[in-house]
Amino acid sequence: MIPWELMDSAQAPGGGELRLYRRGREYSIQVNGNELMNSRVHGSEEALAELACARIAGRPAPRVLIGGMGMGYTTAAALRRLGADGRVVVAELVPAVVEWNRGPLADLAGFPLDDARVTVREQDVALVLRSERQAYDAILLDVDNGPEAMTRRGNQWLYGPAGLEASLAALRPAGVLAVWSAGPDRAFTERLHLAGFEVHEVRVPARGTTMKGRQHTIWLGTRKS
Repeated sequence: MIPWELMDSAQAPGGGELRLYRRGREYSIQVNGNELMNSRVHGSEEALAELACARIAGRPAPRVLIGGMGMGYTTAAALRRLGADGRVVVAELVPAVVEWNRGPLADLAGFPLDDARVTVREQDVALVLRSERQAYDAILLDVDNGPEAMTRRGNQWLYGPAGLEASLAALRPAGVLAVWSAGPDRAFTERLHLAGFEVHEVRVPARGTTMKGRQHTIWLGTRKS
């Protein structure tokens, strides 16, 4: 068995440490000993973009906001779904994660940050949501382990009433909020309804090939007006 090699580390927002590991061609990002993402398991990250972008297909010059860079798989999937006039804004709070995606992780998803349609903002996606109104056709959130906000307490705002209200305001009419989670959360589904979204909850395979094995949850909330 090839041992894990520590490639780099960075301070995690709110305390703790993000670490990038490599084992052969496999990469892992961990925080405080917990794995956040692995390059062998990215089917649900791609599904997050595919499901959301399918709902805005055909719109002229669609604009998509992605909260959380990850390993670039969500961004790459969104670019494949959008036309030449589409635009993707990626908000990533940790500069090192952006550096990793321009460096050792770049080829995993096909160098999505080299695409001219992509703009990267090294800031909290919450700040973007608070500052823009009816700016996006789709907002994709994958900034934590889901509504439980495992890695940063401040992320709980995104999944609470105030954050959902901000997401709703940042969407254009009939825009879509897509939220990734490691598992289901009945209380979050109810909060989406109360915030004014039409909600569809989907279970998707973690690896993207079969429903056997680990599954993740994606919520698709459509702005009603």
